[in-house]
Amino acid sequence: MEPGIIILLFAVIVLVYLIVVYNGLVKKRVRCEEGWSDIDVQLKRRYDLIPNLVESVKGYAKHEQDVLENVTKARNAAMGNHGTPAEHAVSENQLKDALKSLFAVAESYPDLKANQNFLDLQSQLADTEDKIQASRRFFNGTVKDFNTAVQVFPTSIIASIFGFQKKEFFEIGDAAERENVKVSF
Repeated sequence: MEPGIIILLFAVIVLVYLIVVYNGLVKKRVRCEEGWSDIDVQLKRRYDLIPNLVESVKGYAKHEQDVLENVTKARNAAMGNHGTPAEHAVSENQLKDALKSLFAVAESYPDLKANQNFLDLQSQLADTEDKIQASRRFFNGTVKDFNTAVQVFPTSIIASIFGFQKKEFFEIGDAAERENVKVSF
């Protein structure tokens, strides 16, 4: 074989390799974006349920105004947070704490605990929390795959050339949040 053909063949192989690696990185990045979108959809569902839950509690717990206001404030703060996953996790944890307070108040009102609308909303919220958790796991899995691809050799070279950077995981920042939650009905 002539040296020119060998060089051309080598250049084609390198080009094909670059294209395959680049496309793989793009696919992983898009999967991360899809994972974040899944979290966003479930959070939106939770945000939509909370006002209905607050309204159903209002009728029973008129003197628990502070708790109701805290839930509303936490919901608005979480909805307005469009920062990094770590920043978003902080506001979501604050919302979760406010909701815990709301359910603790509900424990004091037997009529409220027996109210079908409240029970339905509580069930929907629990289902949504499960979906949020599943979405977070999916997102963190795709981020792990993407970050691994961005950091391993020789893909890391191509990633740095084309500006691919590590992504943040959606993590709980507070160690107290990692402890098991006591739930009683």
